[in-house]
Amino acid sequence: MKPLDLEAVEAFLLVADLRSFTRAADALNSTQSVVSQKLKRLEERIGHRLIERTPRMVRLSPKGEIFLRAARSLLEAHDEALSILSRKRTTLKVGLSHHIVGPDLPVVLRHFHRADPGMLVELRIASSRDVEADFDRGTLDAALVLRHDDSRRDGDTLHAEPFGWMAAPDWVWHDGEPLCIATQAAPCRIRAMAIGALQASGVPWVEVFVGGGIAALAAAAQAGLAVAPLARRIAPLGTEDIGPRFGLPSLPSRDVVLYSATTDTQVRAGLRTLIGAFRQGSVAVTK
Repeated sequence: MKPLDLEAVEAFLLVADLRSFTRAADALNSTQSVVSQKLKRLEERIGHRLIERTPRMVRLSPKGEIFLRAARSLLEAHDEALSILSRKRTTLKVGLSHHIVGPDLPVVLRHFHRADPGMLVELRIASSRDVEADFDRGTLDAALVLRHDDSRRDGDTLHAEPFGWMAAPDWVWHDGEPLCIATQAAPCRIRAMAIGALQASGVPWVEVFVGGGIAALAAAAQAGLAVAPLARRIAPLGTEDIGPRFGLPSLPSRDVVLYSATTDTQVRAGLRTLIGAFRQGSVAVTK
């Protein structure tokens, strides 16, 4: 099928919007006769009259009214295709606490990429402490971290992240034995939270695995080596919260907080999209 002449489509839109062949010709830096010829070719290609013209007025025909929206979409897509490669490439630098990066991350990133395919995303995943430090140094546009205390009250609270004691379903803990736990090395604040809860409840414990990241703790829990204090939404497949079954102390939730200082319009728009997708993903996983 022969494609439409985009210049003719543009001429049609100008005539439709300005209701005048003369003004359309001026906008195109052309002549009225050339605009008329372009419109005639377009009507012949489509097989329908699009413009009704009288000595006193110019108006769209019924078929022209139907074609108008499609014509606008066609030219908008054409302009977008031409401009996307010439845009200044914008970078969004975001830091995430590894305690909130769950199985929904691919969905979040896919949604974000569809919204702005031209934006470069630099993603750093680390502890909340390290992400906050990077943000304060100005190396990040935004940071998503866990709030552990009241020492810092700035930022926007997105939601509360519940934690649990994650282990393999067949995990066995015998009476009189210390609870085998997997943690990250100090000064991890989740480690401190978990040990504080055990000590306050008088539960004996022993560290049997120290991991350098959430993936390592998840693997230890899956393998049946220990119980790992993890956010429920990032708990790996093959694990469950065994706290209620064994009467372990409840772990408090932690607020997920957004820090952002960027003023770039495109970066802020990209950040809003990313946070929106993150929130949707979080809800989907926790349901």
